[in-house]
Amino acid sequence: MKEIVLKTPSMQGRIRIGEDVLTVLDELTQGQKNFVLTDSNVYALYPSFFGKYFANARIFVLPAGEEHKSLESLNEILSEMVKAELHRTSRVFAVGGGVVGDIGGLVASLYMRGVSLVQIPTTLLSQIDSSVGGKTAIDHLGVKNVIGAFYQPMEVLIDPNFLKTLPKRELKCGIGEIVKYAGLNSEIYRSILENQDQLVKMDSAYLTGIIELCVRHKAGVVERDERESGERKSLNVGHTTGHAIELAFSLSHGESVLYGMALETAIAIEKGVCEKEYGANLLKILLSAIAIPPKPAVDLSSVERWAKNAKSDKKNTDDGKIQMAVAKSEGEWAMLSCDFDDYCKSLKSAWKILENRVL
Repeated sequence: MKEIVLKTPSMQGRIRIGEDVLTVLDELTQGQKNFVLTDSNVYALYPSFFGKYFANARIFVLPAGEEHKSLESLNEILSEMVKAELHRTSRVFAVGGGVVGDIGGLVASLYMRGVSLVQIPTTLLSQIDSSVGGKTAIDHLGVKNVIGAFYQPMEVLIDPNFLKTLPKRELKCGIGEIVKYAGLNSEIYRSILENQDQLVKMDSAYLTGIIELCVRHKAGVVERDERESGERKSLNVGHTTGHAIELAFSLSHGESVLYGMALETAIAIEKGVCEKEYGANLLKILLSAIAIPPKPAVDLSSVERWAKNAKSDKKNTDDGKIQMAVAKSEGEWAMLSCDFDDYCKSLKSAWKILENRVL
């Protein structure tokens, strides 16, 4: 079992990674009332897990899907917590992927102004990224993650065994976030550059090994900038355009990030922000990941139709400019700012460069 201590001004938490991490639940579930949030997919897949560790807990099963990361679901979960007569000493366990982790963290932050939280991520994306760092949120009025809070979990338990039941598209979704870290961390970039075949084949041993590298990178960034006033913005590489795509097309978050990062990298190269040779290598990695089956057909040429979604991105400033965190060179990143018309023009140019290699 690997252990990472995450120290922030608001909380000192612990991240544990390994095939034996769930054994600590015997200790974490004792001494208080427990409330478990999961989704219908995870609950159906792991009945023995819930029976073993949470036989005496109140379990709320959220229907699976991003559309349930909503104000309505938030209200329903909080109402159930009140009915369960939870107290400030109670504990929330969020068992699932990014949707469960995001809304589970938010209810933990709100109930009685905050109860302790344990994240148990079950998807590749949530294990390498969303369960770590304390970002919680729901979507509202078509805007992704617009209602939320920073709220650190006391524990994150990452068990790679959960990945064995993931469909290939869910694994690909996680690869989108892994490649994001290649744009930020030299060690991860080199590892992927030298092992692209293993990444594309979604080799389980390789993916398990890279989880720790991604988590350690993110934990370090969060320690230095918990509330995203500076360096933590780097973790949004590919996300400005990725979120805009996600809201307009039937793509997962990770798939959208892959497309978003490819477009933003091409823009950064064109504008001289990203080093050419490094950017070319990063684009090769991104295009290889996009090509991993299943590869949904997507045409991003009608930029005006979907790019407007980027206007609601949280990184934007009051001057109306679109803000993108982009890879700059090996292990370095930069913020790229442009007005909306320039953004659309650059996206069209970037898509022309990519479309023959993507479709």
